[in-house]
Amino acid sequence: MGNRGMEDLIPIVNRLQDAFASIGMNSELDLPQIAVVGGQSAGKSSVLENFVGRDFLPRGSGIVTRRPLILQLSHSQAEWGEFLHARGRKFTDFGEIRREIEEETDRLTGSNKGISSVPINLRVFSPHVLNLTLIDLPGLTKIAVGDQPADIEDQIRDMVITYISKPNCLILAVTPANSDLANSDALKLAKEVDPQGLRTIGVVTKLDLMDQGTDARDILENRLYPLRRGYIGVVNRSQRDIEGRKDIKVAMASERKFFLSNQSYRHMADRMGTPFLQKTLNQQLTNHIRETLPALRSRLQAQLLQLDKDCAEYKNYSPDDPSRKTKAMLQIVQEFSQKFGSSIGGGASDEDINVDQLCGGAKINRIFVERLPYEILKLDFGEQDVRKEIIYAIRNIHGVRTGLFTPDMAFELVVKRKISKLKEPAIKCVDLVMEELNNVIRKCGERLQRYPRLREETERIVTGHIREKEVRSKDHINLMIDVELAYMNTNHEDFVGFANASASVSDKVKSASSTKNVSNQLIRKGWITVHLSFMKGGTKEYWFVLTSDNLSWYRDNTEKDKKYMLPLDSLQLRDVEQGFMSKRYSFSIFKPEGGNVYKDYKELQLSCDNVDTMEDWKASFLRAGVYPEQEKKDHDEVADSNELSIDPVLDRQVEIIKSLVDSYMGIVTKTIRDVVPKSIMYYMINDTKDFLSAELLAYLYQCGSQDNLMEESAEEAQRRDDLLKMYHATKEALQIIGDISTMTVSAPTPAPVVEEWLDVATNQNSGYGGARAPSPLPHGTPSRTQPPQSTQSRPAGRAAPSMPSRPAPNIPNRPTGHMAAPQIPRRPTTQPPGGPSPMDFPNNLPPPLIPQRPRPQ
Repeated sequence: MGNRGMEDLIPIVNRLQDAFASIGMNSELDLPQIAVVGGQSAGKSSVLENFVGRDFLPRGSGIVTRRPLILQLSHSQAEWGEFLHARGRKFTDFGEIRREIEEETDRLTGSNKGISSVPINLRVFSPHVLNLTLIDLPGLTKIAVGDQPADIEDQIRDMVITYISKPNCLILAVTPANSDLANSDALKLAKEVDPQGLRTIGVVTKLDLMDQGTDARDILENRLYPLRRGYIGVVNRSQRDIEGRKDIKVAMASERKFFLSNQSYRHMADRMGTPFLQKTLNQQLTNHIRETLPALRSRLQAQLLQLDKDCAEYKNYSPDDPSRKTKAMLQIVQEFSQKFGSSIGGGASDEDINVDQLCGGAKINRIFVERLPYEILKLDFGEQDVRKEIIYAIRNIHGVRTGLFTPDMAFELVVKRKISKLKEPAIKCVDLVMEELNNVIRKCGERLQRYPRLREETERIVTGHIREKEVRSKDHINLMIDVELAYMNTNHEDFVGFANASASVSDKVKSASSTKNVSNQLIRKGWITVHLSFMKGGTKEYWFVLTSDNLSWYRDNTEKDKKYMLPLDSLQLRDVEQGFMSKRYSFSIFKPEGGNVYKDYKELQLSCDNVDTMEDWKASFLRAGVYPEQEKKDHDEVADSNELSIDPVLDRQVEIIKSLVDSYMGIVTKTIRDVVPKSIMYYMINDTKDFLSAELLAYLYQCGSQDNLMEESAEEAQRRDDLLKMYHATKEALQIIGDISTMTVSAPTPAPVVEEWLDVATNQNSGYGGARAPSPLPHGTPSRTQPPQSTQSRPAGRAAPSMPSRPAPNIPNRPTGHMAAPQIPRRPTTQPPGGPSPMDFPNNLPPPLIPQRPRPQ
């Protein structure tokens, strides 16, 4: 080889496997390896035992190999075995190795013929093996036997696929010759993961058991089912040979004799048999490792960089150091406080920003800006109910008398009733904020999962503090609403007053303009899914634009291709029940009188991907004057309402009071919408920030011993150990790979030289005294001899004629007298008369000879 260190590539990969197997990463790291795949009784175990020359694998009926066996063969003068799980213990008795494999298999899988994907690592040192690493996988089966799981076939198949699907794994597909190749389970699986056959090596066993008159010549000559790496045939010991303890060396001699004596395989005997298979696997695995090593080094370097960040806090870890616990606790409380503040106020780090949904301060802001106004507006959508309340109030105030003037008390009664209703949306806003704060606390507490007791106490203390502030916030909001109920300030600068209310009632046009904005104000934009029948477009997502007058939707958010514009007059909303398998939240728009909303549809069903988005759209529709569907009234209530509105004087009084109520409630609602967010921020959010930064640590110290609070969870301790092991294993792996360039010496490979003609030249040039002939000068190099003047035949009897004027001497005739010397390229030479032509030689080319330099006499 050009690089002599490449001979150690397989042992280097063995060291990598040991390094990662100790931390349970065999199947996660894509190391170059050879996986042995085949059906039950295909001869996999016999092939592996032939490599070692010893009986050491479990045998029996059914599934014998129930755990992957990573077999590392190392050439050594001594012969012994060693298990990774029993490192340091040498097994010189290979029967004991078999028992250890059986016991280690039963330890994880039990005795019910179950399987496990956790491998067993066995290294065998022997003078009879070449450096080689193979993974013996459980044999493919079809039917569960005994108390095996019913899905044993799928379990084995999944395990095999896990190994052979890795790009760096060579597949040794073992197929018995006495079965049809088209039914080979091993080749079928190999083709699934390696359709071009680039990683598959075919092994055909049981050639001696084929029916008389048949052979596997087409298979072994790679003509029936071609593989890039070809097929190799082997002959294993029969079951009678195994039971009779036939020596493997004798069996291999019989194998050699079989191939030499069989007429079908005689011409390829040098490319058949276990020794050739072992040598081929050694060479192909070495070449495969050399090809995949640069990519493996890059993956390990990237993994080491990530692990270096993850293990930064663990490198100097000392669990019994009290100063470390104090410092860690202080840092945790500070990080908790900072994370809470950034979650509410913004400025979180990239890894803490949620890109899937609103959370923290953004969601609280949406509650203040959209959800609270929506809940308040829902109280005012029943205009007829308000009129009915005013009529009842006026009539009950007048009693049996007929009222000539509009009573002030009716205004005060209706206003107080509506102000009292504001408590419900205000308190609901506090509850929504409290729910989101609890989510923020849990999110911040994830940083404390390393210390479960500390996390539990921290969340308990902070949540309890926020609960206390929640009560104070609700009390303050209730107090503000009670203050509004205590005094009706009809002198407020924004209040319309009685005179203006009367004038607005008289002027119908002015009244209409005051209840409806002239400008078409934009309210909301966003994506909504429209649900139509399959024949008319089906379900499709559109870009919706909601204004105070209409609802438009477009093909995309460029708003160029408008699909439809729907006026909002006389529209209402209703909720749609969520389907059994649906994950979307729906509502619909309809006309109460039953007209078509969109084309020939009575209602337009819309849906959003989450409930928060749906509630935001419903709130926006409410701002645009599209109210939720009212509860249907019975016939008596409708008749009663109609009877109450037959008096024109009463109607005028009702309109005046309603105008006054709307004006005053606008002032109160504006105040509540301003006070509620401020109260929540003051009592629940800002106070909690101060508590976390100033008092949380003191409360934690009062909870008990610091050692108890800072006690790690078993999962976190295991995670720390796994990270450190993985870090050191990766570091060791890179060091092992680095040994290839630091411990090996590279030497240039000489150009190949054909030396068969030297013997001929030596025999023919005996007259030259055995002098060594120098190499001819390269083309274009100036000759150190004089320019050629003439060409003459060599005088007979002279050992070394002097021919200074010729660029190249003639070669003397061969002893047979039938062959002439070849001409030197680009130089004139002569041919002795009567010599044969170049066509007389095989392949039209005479043997090449080096021209002799003239020697002095």
